[in-house]
Amino acid sequence: MKLPKRLYLLKGLFAFLVVAVAVSACKKDEVEEEEQIPSATPYNLVIPAGFPAMNIPIDNELTVEGIALGRRLFYDPILSSNNLVSCSSCHNQPMAFTDNGNQYSVGVDSIAGFRNSMPIMNLGWSPNLFWDGGATNIESQAIAPITDPIEMHQTLDAALAKLNSHPEYPTLFNKAFGSSIITSATLIRAIAQFERTVISANSKYDQYVKGEATLTTQESNGMDVYMDVNKGNCNSCHTLGGTFTDYEFRNNGLDVVSTDEGRARITTLGGDIGKFKTPPLRNISVTGPYMHDGRFTSLEQVVNHYNTGIQNHPNLAPQLASAVPNRMNSQEMQDLVAFLNTFTDESFLTNPAYGKP
Repeated sequence: MKLPKRLYLLKGLFAFLVVAVAVSACKKDEVEEEEQIPSATPYNLVIPAGFPAMNIPIDNELTVEGIALGRRLFYDPILSSNNLVSCSSCHNQPMAFTDNGNQYSVGVDSIAGFRNSMPIMNLGWSPNLFWDGGATNIESQAIAPITDPIEMHQTLDAALAKLNSHPEYPTLFNKAFGSSIITSATLIRAIAQFERTVISANSKYDQYVKGEATLTTQESNGMDVYMDVNKGNCNSCHTLGGTFTDYEFRNNGLDVVSTDEGRARITTLGGDIGKFKTPPLRNISVTGPYMHDGRFTSLEQVVNHYNTGIQNHPNLAPQLASAVPNRMNSQEMQDLVAFLNTFTDESFLTNPAYGKP
């Protein structure tokens, strides 16, 4: 019996709806399967006494899974083009995450950089990163080493392709961010989460402040030199306690003419030529060589620069422009170095939570 044309249409429509419902049900099952994955576990970051609250982005809250993932990525050379260089290659924990005493770091193509590797610690309080402040947060900072032609020399697309085809990373990203598809956003968020937990706050000086340690006579004298505006005057830039820096950019009189424009590379302002970020002094005894170009190999050389070697650059910091040469005698300089050594946080340098997983 031949069916009317309308029934043929209704029959076809019914078949289409059956297929559509089935497809929709499959997709719903896929979504539900994805949603069944437990959400990442919130991480309770303990802020040390004397530190301000940490400003953590609302789109990258700390989680146990995210931190663990970021730590693994930090130590994995997969992010470099030749699979030989990782973040940890130039940021070694026993050296407060600096580059093993090297003046300049060497990347995947055996080319040296032009600035000394900065320490990685307490970054969660820093309003900007790099010597010139070229990154405004930890997330944006994480991109630069991967794509820099001197450092890891790998495109983001290439890095993501390797991670997405890895036998374990998609699952780890799924646990941390709820999706097994790895993107540049989740990549940098993971690294940033780990780096925010890398906190140093248990030096001998910290213990002294808490009444748990006693400074030697020499160390105590060195603290006086550190604070004295007519001697070391260190506290005017490296604020004592907390992060030991005010995060400002200054020209500290290394040269009369700056070969590295410093902050001016970012701002293009003439008044910023030769200005560099004031680095933290925590763990300073193990982060040498010193200055943005690593020109000084010892703390004694650094102190001597501020005592006798300041050059009259047009942008010289006011604190240094008014400094009287030879205002510290030999004993005072030795005392100051002794006090600087109390900033070393041995527990930080050996904390297994920051080491290679």
